[in-house]
Amino acid sequence: MTIYFSKDHEWISVDGDVATIGITSYAQEQLGDVVYVELPETGKALSQGDEAAVVESVKAASEVYAPIDGEVVEANDALADEPAKVNEDPEGSAWFIKLKVGNADQLSDLMDEAAYKAYVETL
Repeated sequence: MTIYFSKDHEWISVDGDVATIGITSYAQEQLGDVVYVELPETGKALSQGDEAAVVESVKAASEVYAPIDGEVVEANDALADEPAKVNEDPEGSAWFIKLKVGNADQLSDLMDEAAYKAYVETL
């Protein structure tokens, strides 16, 4: 399984034609304590750069963007009930959505882990 990162601080893990998307640990640290998560409906079509979800913390509200085109096949409904899970495991069990990959070529626009870490160091 390959993991990619966006400049908007989303991670995307691709397994076959399904991509799991969440926010990075860096994004979670910047947000602080997450208190609310709004997820899209299953079946929603997203284009690269579209708002895919909303996450609110005690500090700010922020959008989660679709790093690639795709159709939502699953949303992590557990986050609606327990948004604090994002603070505990942002790059694991606190994923936001799963997309059916619409355009795999867009993955080349994203960074690998080493490039993302270097990018974060410039912020």
